[in-house]
Amino acid sequence: MSSNKENLNFIDRLIRKDLEDGKCDKIHTRFPPEPNGYLHIGSAYAINISYSLAEKYNGEFNLRFDDTNPQKESNEFVNSIIEDMKWLGFDYGDKVFFGSDYSEKIYNYAIYLIKKGKAYVCDLSNEEIKEYRGTLTTKGKYSPYRDRSVEENLDLFIKMKEGYFEEGSKVLRAKIDMESSNMNMRDPIIYRILNTSHYRTGNDWCIYPMYDYAHPIQDYIEGISHSLCSAEFKDHRPLYEWVLNELDLENNLPKQTEFGRMSLSGVVTSKRYLKQLVESKVVDGWDDPRLPTIKGLKRRGYTKEAISSFLGEIGVAKSESIVDISMLEHAIRQDLKTKAPSVMAVLDPIKVVITNLDENHIEYLDIESNIENNKIEKRTIPFTKYLYIEREDFNENPPKKYNRLILGGEVRLKNAYFIKCEEVIKDENGNIIELRCTYDQETKSGSGFNKRKVKGTIHWISESNCTPCEVRLFDSLFTELPSSNNLFDVLNPNSIEIKTNSVIENYALELDDDERIQFMRNGYFVKDYKLSSNEKLVFNRIVALKSSYK
Repeated sequence: MSSNKENLNFIDRLIRKDLEDGKCDKIHTRFPPEPNGYLHIGSAYAINISYSLAEKYNGEFNLRFDDTNPQKESNEFVNSIIEDMKWLGFDYGDKVFFGSDYSEKIYNYAIYLIKKGKAYVCDLSNEEIKEYRGTLTTKGKYSPYRDRSVEENLDLFIKMKEGYFEEGSKVLRAKIDMESSNMNMRDPIIYRILNTSHYRTGNDWCIYPMYDYAHPIQDYIEGISHSLCSAEFKDHRPLYEWVLNELDLENNLPKQTEFGRMSLSGVVTSKRYLKQLVESKVVDGWDDPRLPTIKGLKRRGYTKEAISSFLGEIGVAKSESIVDISMLEHAIRQDLKTKAPSVMAVLDPIKVVITNLDENHIEYLDIESNIENNKIEKRTIPFTKYLYIEREDFNENPPKKYNRLILGGEVRLKNAYFIKCEEVIKDENGNIIELRCTYDQETKSGSGFNKRKVKGTIHWISESNCTPCEVRLFDSLFTELPSSNNLFDVLNPNSIEIKTNSVIENYALELDDDERIQFMRNGYFVKDYKLSSNEKLVFNRIVALKSSYK
């Protein structure tokens, strides 16, 4: 981010003022994911805001796992989040923390609130608590257990911790205001009983704090100066501040500030929805290239540089924003256009026989390819009697303005010669299996031939210089944004197209497995590291060459 005032976002200005006014000595931010799913592009947006501000002001940044809900959390998600953040380039050093490590402190703070008369044990059921809470237009009712003595509340809460009571039979609630216009302040639950083994602490605890209570305490323990979160937590800020103030804490208190969530057009980032898709096996795991997870984007072929550029470009807004997905696609095109070497690949091949060439004819032609930093690499490819072209580059009944190969027509083979289709060979079902063509020796690319011109140039591969492969082309996973009622009803049946008979020139075999490459005319591709093997090459299309983003 720029340090010029006119380019500062609203959080930037707030932080700068806090530093100038002496409200904090050092910027300290954090990213607190719950380990109940994989990171996605929206997560990366949130991380980038906190991380970049800490970096800009020479502050500190923590990764803290908010793991106080044992029913949904696991080491699998912890490890994936750590891997993804490192891959994205967010360097937090050894500052990895776990909310579960603060269990004793958080518990003792609850004891403090009880002794202060600010928390009580309630026996109402979840349904009754919801009923007593009221609505946005009606006041809440006080729990009949609200006036228990401090001694009784302490005794009951300690017994909750020691496992005397069944799950759901009692909760600890903050004593605030049942008539508050903010529903979050109507005596919220701050502890509940959960008889579930925790992935880190095992069965050490059977009571667990609620997020709204634990989160400000965790921020305070770690010395967080600015607790940056999405705008959905704006109505939770009074409770965040209430907890910190009622605990009578010393030193500077963390300050919560909200920013607008970022959504991509046509893309679903809800962890609940993503989990349903994965568990139902509609997609190929959390790293399915159609998903907006970081694992999925990486497998699709997106680079961390492209994602970083995208995040830096969209800025920070106060309200939720929907960013056109074509902007993300634009970022990867910009990153790859100077990096990705170009190769010949034919996705849906049709065989071409050059009838006026000898059986063993081979001629090596020059071809140029981009390599790193936009340097040009020259190499040669063989031109032989047997070739492959794209099936869509030939049409027996061409529409108007069709500029590729037709029966009796000519087209240029890129870096090679003019060819003319003389005959079409079909199988017994009427499918075209071969084109018989002639080539004009005088029309070699670069020779200066100008006696006649052709409107179209197509790519091709020599049969002697290609390897079979599978190519996977992706589209949006949904036909429209889903809701909880129609998640599986609006799945796009054409979200993936698999070309099983594709061929790619052997030059691609010399490239690194994770190298992004440009298939001439077809887009940018990368080898699918999950599906490829020594026996089978599988390529994912990262993005098409043509951009719709402006």
